Amino acid sequence: MLLKFTKMHGAGNDFVMLDGVRQRIQLTPEQLRLLADRHFGVGCDQVLLVEAAQHSGADFCYRIFNADGGEVEQCGNGARCFVRFVHDQGLTHKREIVVETKAGMITLRMEEDGRVMVDMGAPVFENARIPFNSDSDTLTQPLEVAGEIVQITVLSMGNPHAVQAVADVEYAPVATQGALIEHHPRFPKRVNAGYMQVVDRSHIKLRVYERGAGETLSCGTGACAAVVAGIRRGLLDERVRVVTKGGVLDIAWAGDGAPVLMTGPAVTVFEGKITL
Repeated sequence: MLLKFTKMHGAGNDFVMLDGVRQRIQLTPEQLRLLADRHFGVGCDQVLLVEAAQHSGADFCYRIFNADGGEVEQCGNGARCFVRFVHDQGLTHKREIVVETKAGMITLRMEEDGRVMVDMGAPVFENARIPFNSDSDTLTQPLEVAGEIVQITVLSMGNPHAVQAVADVEYAPVATQGALIEHHPRFPKRVNAGYMQVVDRSHIKLRVYERGAGETLSCGTGACAAVVAGIRRGLLDERVRVVTKGGVLDIAWAGDGAPVLMTGPAVTVFEGKITL
């Protein structure tokens, strides 16, 4: 199979974009892992597949596959690249589009400065919907990891997140602890582990160990989750600049019931073809 692709990134979080509107694409987990492999394939954190909408009211359907070949519900940086991709490919000329995901509908808008704004919807805190096994609904929850108790705030931004505050992200135990949290038995569908350093009330630094991908240079839903967690804990104001290893994202959240708004870059790196 000869497959045409576009390589993109959003603040360093990189993707292989596939047009499933004008061609039928069905890939096995093995083929997805090959595409994502940085030595034998194209290399990416996630493979993103654009398909025709299945329901009225939506412009497209958006499917997300992690580097391990598993399909997941949501990807914020990928959503921004999605908008740039469908515009560049001539699939739409609308500045604002509605897209179906496994987590529900999201609204995306191309801004005048070239950045993309994503309405990520309202965060979810109910343990059963995240999902997270706990008898408590307290804002911070203790989690035992390798004999140590860490305090996490758990929520879903269409995918599950466990956010903890750290004094300095440079020294956070992302490499040693991230995978243990991702696969912790209290998270039936695994989880993204976020490490947030509060610089001031409108500025945080963030590292995220992503489910199925490991630590990435940036994580859009992780940035949203960290800001929501920080606001709920009284540490942050409603508009926050999130600095990641790959770039800067601007997140806004007005509080319970309101959608989380994320704005950031979406960059095309190159196009190509690969035989699978």
